Amino acid sequence: MKRSDRLYALMQRLKDGTLHTAEAMAQDLGVSVRTIYRDMDTLAASGVPVEGARGSGYTARAMITLPPLNLTQTELEALHMGLAAVGVSETEDLAAAARALADKIDAVLPEDVGNPSARFGFATYPFAEAAQGFRHMPAFRKAIRARQKLQLRLDGEDQTHTIRPLHLDYWGRIWTCVVWDETDSSFATFRMDRVAGLTPLPGLFVDEAGKTLKDFHALQSRV
Repeated sequence: MKRSDRLYALMQRLKDGTLHTAEAMAQDLGVSVRTIYRDMDTLAASGVPVEGARGSGYTARAMITLPPLNLTQTELEALHMGLAAVGVSETEDLAAAARALADKIDAVLPEDVGNPSARFGFATYPFAEAAQGFRHMPAFRKAIRARQKLQLRLDGEDQTHTIRPLHLDYWGRIWTCVVWDETDSSFATFRMDRVAGLTPLPGLFVDEAGKTLKDFHALQSRV
């Protein structure tokens, strides 16, 4: 398993809200406990809201608040999308301003946010390219609202898939999506930055038993 795939698998596991010990995760993924400790540090540095410590277990938190405002998940996402886009601008003064603004946001985060390495700013390896997923976000969101099928191809794969987009998750600068894959007849989750091509299809879909977001969550709860 590539390191980026392992980190994504860990992120998916942590966000179920329960504690996971490094020993159990290491055994399941076939790596050492020391490797899991390093992975937790990397996830935290990349903005995934990891909570926990060595010896006690780890989990992830979905929301971040900035006093005196309580930001919704969508509002926080919009804030970071803007900063990420400007942060890679060729106009150096704007890029520098975006980095400075990210630092200011870090400075006012409440103390209970946790590990000081879990900064709001810009992601580090392996998710430094997460901003690539931004280009497909509008089409994906529109398709979720309209219940519109999409044709999708992931980076590194030649095969295209016909999917039903069900949900977007935001985890500290990492966007993931949940879909029903009609090509494989199964649920799938993946990072938005892996999407190499996305084409809206004329067909719409309606809820069918076994293919809804509720069914996906029920399946996850049994894993």
